[in-house]
Amino acid sequence: MSLVIYKKKRKFTATPEPAGGKSNDQRLIFVIQKHHASHLHYDFRLEMEGVLKSWAVPKGPSTDPSVKRLAMMVEDHPYDYRTFEGQIPKGQYGGGTVIVWDEGVYEPAKGDFKDKKSKNKSLIDQLHKGKIVFNLQGKKLKGEFALVKSSYSGEHSWLLMKVKDKYAKTTDITKKDKSVISGKTVKEMEKAPDKIYGRSIVQKGSTRKDMPLSKKKIKTKGIGVKEKFPATLSPMLATLVDKPFDAENWLYEVKWDGYRAIAHLYKGKVNLLSRNHKSFNEKFYPVYDALKELAIDAVVDGEVIVLSDDGIADFGQLQNWRSEADGRLMYYIFDLLWLKGYSLIDLPLYERREKLKEIIPDHPFIRISQSFDSTGTKFFKAARNMKLEGIMAKKADSIYVPGARSKDWLKIKISNRHEAVIGGFTRNEGSSKTFSSLLVGVFDKGKLHYTGKIGTGFSDELQRELKKKFKSLVRKTTPFFKEPDVNKPSRFRPDPPASKATWLDPTLVCEVSYTEITSDGVMRHPSFEGMREDKKADEVSAEKASPVKKIIKTSSLHKTLHKKGVLKKEEKQERKTLLNPTEETQVKKINGHEMKFTNLSKIYWPKGKITKRDMLNYYYQVAPFILPYLKNRPQSMNRHPDGINGKSFYFKDVTGKAPAWVETFLYRSEADSRDRHYLVAKDEASLLYMASLGCIEMNPWHSRVGAENYPDWCIIDLDPAKNTFNQVIEAANVTKTVLESMGVTGYPKTSGSTGMHIYIPLGAKYTYEQSKEFARVIAGMVQEALPSFTSIQRAVKDRKGKMYIDFLQNRPQATISAPYSLRPKPGATVSMPLYWEEVKKGLKMSDFTIFNAIERIKTEGDIFKPVIGKGINLEKIIKEFSKQENS
Repeated sequence: MSLVIYKKKRKFTATPEPAGGKSNDQRLIFVIQKHHASHLHYDFRLEMEGVLKSWAVPKGPSTDPSVKRLAMMVEDHPYDYRTFEGQIPKGQYGGGTVIVWDEGVYEPAKGDFKDKKSKNKSLIDQLHKGKIVFNLQGKKLKGEFALVKSSYSGEHSWLLMKVKDKYAKTTDITKKDKSVISGKTVKEMEKAPDKIYGRSIVQKGSTRKDMPLSKKKIKTKGIGVKEKFPATLSPMLATLVDKPFDAENWLYEVKWDGYRAIAHLYKGKVNLLSRNHKSFNEKFYPVYDALKELAIDAVVDGEVIVLSDDGIADFGQLQNWRSEADGRLMYYIFDLLWLKGYSLIDLPLYERREKLKEIIPDHPFIRISQSFDSTGTKFFKAARNMKLEGIMAKKADSIYVPGARSKDWLKIKISNRHEAVIGGFTRNEGSSKTFSSLLVGVFDKGKLHYTGKIGTGFSDELQRELKKKFKSLVRKTTPFFKEPDVNKPSRFRPDPPASKATWLDPTLVCEVSYTEITSDGVMRHPSFEGMREDKKADEVSAEKASPVKKIIKTSSLHKTLHKKGVLKKEEKQERKTLLNPTEETQVKKINGHEMKFTNLSKIYWPKGKITKRDMLNYYYQVAPFILPYLKNRPQSMNRHPDGINGKSFYFKDVTGKAPAWVETFLYRSEADSRDRHYLVAKDEASLLYMASLGCIEMNPWHSRVGAENYPDWCIIDLDPAKNTFNQVIEAANVTKTVLESMGVTGYPKTSGSTGMHIYIPLGAKYTYEQSKEFARVIAGMVQEALPSFTSIQRAVKDRKGKMYIDFLQNRPQATISAPYSLRPKPGATVSMPLYWEEVKKGLKMSDFTIFNAIERIKTEGDIFKPVIGKGINLEKIIKEFSKQENS
């Protein structure tokens, strides 16, 4: 078999490892080498066709048939490697200490074989089929074993297990820790490197383990092992321990309360995968889009969370996250596994993190999860004060073992939280609820064991959603190993209400918080926290904290805390989109009202393929800016339910047609003596209700309810006919000059169509009639200055194709598009407030659209605010202007 990969990874002028070798024995040999590089593991090697087929077994072999050990297949090794003991120099692939932990001969477990060739053929056939069963005759391991291919941790993942026979034992065979060749332990081999096998002896202090922590932090030239891009990788898992500790060579991180996710970035494509390889690309689309922006070839490991304003992860919000309106998504990256053609998993953690810092820039949706070279007890105390879920402790020199649960990574929880599998639900007699409680459990050796009854933590709406998920899972028999007594009385509820259980196939996983676990394995005071879509049910098992003293050799604090604080309070975030990009119908709670948004992919602006969803997201984002010009004003709604090319109609009277929470204004028209109930805008719920009806533009009255005859502003509406937009600009600047001659400041905005609007603040101090007459004076003066292309004639035929300077907009019930309103025009233009310096030749109505308006508003703020301010003193202005005219 080929040794190309083996030789490619090594420099034989710098390592004592053998390069070849050939067997003259008619028996097949096996060898297990205990290897302490940056991480302690066992290399399990079987001779096949002249080489040693090799698997890395992180936890080592077991003689207990109930235990399955992860075995990651690695490159073939040469035959002479069977007796290799020694030290591989630092900086070389696998740098560290090796002993031969066990050796012997082996053969296929089944079949009658005449010679070595026939044994080889059987074993190679089994290898290709993904299951090898063999008998070992070693000094430590004896009897039948099996290697079985697994998809759990990618294409190189296998499971090593003992087959039940007379050699099976439950004792830990790895406690026999001496070499079967030299009689030394790994530590003894490190201390006496002058009497070991190999050509080039490396002195003590050269291995990563012996290197002082301060030197370990110096950046090395190591770039990992050249390896093709991995399409999938299973995350390395941490061991739960019972309390924090202080020890050398450990780094501490926040334990983020979210969904574990590995991001695969390659040639511009991104795949964000859960721990069970489920795609998060659509579900967490802002993180997916952010990762695409990085434009790097890498595989990174991290956690997707929703971040509160205090910088704390909120799992409940994450579980219910549908769009950016549901909370601020963040992807916290804490490891780098592959980069630009090289696997980094065998590099120590501190090196991987240094490289991670080089490639990940600051980004609104992506952060590097800080590690703190601190004391565990101090860090835990700070995390508890900040009400975090817990902390992580990681060995600074640990390698990354995909899919393995390692004691080099530890988790210390502050609150009691656990995953549980839903095996049924109950409904109490006479209850009006959808269900009364969930019946949950965890798996142990393939059997579901009951752990409790959850009756709190879900709303009526959530119960309805869960009931829909349960519908296809109902079964007649209990999925639990022992059927739980759902009516069992307790000390606190001696006479519980009668309830009936409905059993479910155990496939759904939820997160549960609780106060403690009782002696019989049942949770006390459990509360539902949310569903876990990122975990498979058969992965959920009882998680018992190991005593930290069995894992960590504690010592005095080796470094003082060099960073203060763990999290920073988040700055107030910009308003993001309301609706996600995939679901056609979505329900959102706005201002306490449940609102249903439908037909979200319907095209409203055909040319740019701009949808109803895009329009609703725009109004949600612009709400804080547009609402001051809509609030408490009756609205003249113009509906475009089929987009700008479909039929439109006015919807002014909402009597009996609007939801009960919508405020209305009763108005009696003098024209037909008819009562009408106008919708009154109040908040973003009413804004989005109008938009959901297809109201592309917002048309508020100039006056508010309670002062309906007193407008807040006076308007000069420049309405071109056959004029150019440059002529509109010229007329706007003449209007500015006229106003300034009166001592008045006007505020311009594009109409979003072909004209412009100039607003004059009145402060609701004058009537519509007074406003109209003031506008008439201004319009007359502008027309007098530009007689060649402007007109103040109301009748279109009398204007003779000239621009109309419309002062009649200043009358009761007259409306124009509000500041920041969209318009039903090609390109989804916006009626945008302007600085007077911008009102110049070259300005176009297409300058401000749904695509760039939000960015401009964020940058400039609401420059139209003075329009709803104190207002002008009309009496004084007229008096002063009259003096000027008479002088």
